[in-house]
Amino acid sequence: MATWRLRRAAAAIAASSAVVAAGAAWPSASASDPFPAALEAARRRVAQPGAAPPPRAAQRAALAGSTPADPLDVLVVGGGATGCGVALDAATRGLRVGLVEREDFSSGTSSRSTKLIHGDESVELFPTLAKNSHDRSLRGTVVYYDGQMNDSRLNVGLACTAAVVGAAILNYAEVVSLIKDESGERIIGARIRDTLSDVLSAWSGIRPLAMDPSAKNTESISRDHVVFEDYPGLITITGGKWTTYRSMAEDAVNAAIRSGNLKPANGCVTDHLHILGGYGWDPASFTVLAQNYKRMKRTYGGKIIPGAMDSAVSKHLSHAYGTLATQVASIAQNEGLGKRLAHGYPFLEAEVAYCARHEYCESAVDFIARRCRLAFLDTDAAGRALPRIIEILALERKWDKARQKLELQKGKDFLETFKSSKNAQFRDGKHNGQ
Repeated sequence: MATWRLRRAAAAIAASSAVVAAGAAWPSASASDPFPAALEAARRRVAQPGAAPPPRAAQRAALAGSTPADPLDVLVVGGGATGCGVALDAATRGLRVGLVEREDFSSGTSSRSTKLIHGDESVELFPTLAKNSHDRSLRGTVVYYDGQMNDSRLNVGLACTAAVVGAAILNYAEVVSLIKDESGERIIGARIRDTLSDVLSAWSGIRPLAMDPSAKNTESISRDHVVFEDYPGLITITGGKWTTYRSMAEDAVNAAIRSGNLKPANGCVTDHLHILGGYGWDPASFTVLAQNYKRMKRTYGGKIIPGAMDSAVSKHLSHAYGTLATQVASIAQNEGLGKRLAHGYPFLEAEVAYCARHEYCESAVDFIARRCRLAFLDTDAAGRALPRIIEILALERKWDKARQKLELQKGKDFLETFKSSKNAQFRDGKHNGQ
């Protein structure tokens, strides 16, 4: 167990819930941008070729290295969309930032956003809605535009971006107690337990509601977010939704700065910053993968044979990893990990190795649930892919046979929660099979 301290006047931020996608080009910061020098510095770190966050061991060492003489400015508790957004915001303001998440990044409600069918699609997708029924029929729909997203991959990308710009982030690290100053009037640190045990969870789609603790009635319950300091040095942010994560994070960091009398180097720049893999990406980027890489596949007999980087795979890699997809494609080509993990799906063996090396993927469940989402698409296919996923992770993490056996059982238990909803319980927005 480690003790990590904040500056005497700094703040801890507890984040629950709620992010917006990376864009394409990389325009240089201009005089019209807020804090152009800070924005340009952050962009260069995020957009550099081969950008990758430090390994988990280095992140743990950075957090454990905080002392009363050299403390953190801000410690963020919670690695969902809001927490990772706060870490990114604070780090790009020049603050010394740590973030801990007791499970995996996006293991809570941030990976359970709702997927909706919107107005202009309804008649086309459900033609029976347009038919007359008891002299009633659908006469028209409202057309509006929305976006599609992969919530957990976006959350992981946000966490990795925060790490690249200087935040020390750690998953499977639980706050077990808070430390107060000598007077007992202010929180100045936290005791953290570093653990790699998993909580088996699945889809629930529940969005938390926020209540302003200073309100006198329940009319304040909404999907808006609330930021409050319920104890000196402890800032809590709750509520909100994916589309407002960035402004939520900005509000939380502003509150921490006021609470701790912090001196950031600049103001918020995240409104003009893309996440890892966003700079230089465009919808045609997949063609580079298809034209320049092969999928070298290992047969059951151990022989390595070449395969095409077909459009389905290259489009998937491009959309999932942005410009960093070339790193995944290189692993597929150079390390013989170009085989698909499951028939009919574009996920490659190379992704397992890449996510272990560069995305803090610490378990098989981390991969099937929050790095590739195969568990949510096809539980049977995910089950068939588990042994190979575990085999690759075992090489990356140096697992022994006992750990591999445990990972397989945990993976099967996790997938079983999708098949037996009558035996499931919902707690804090998480679907836990019992």
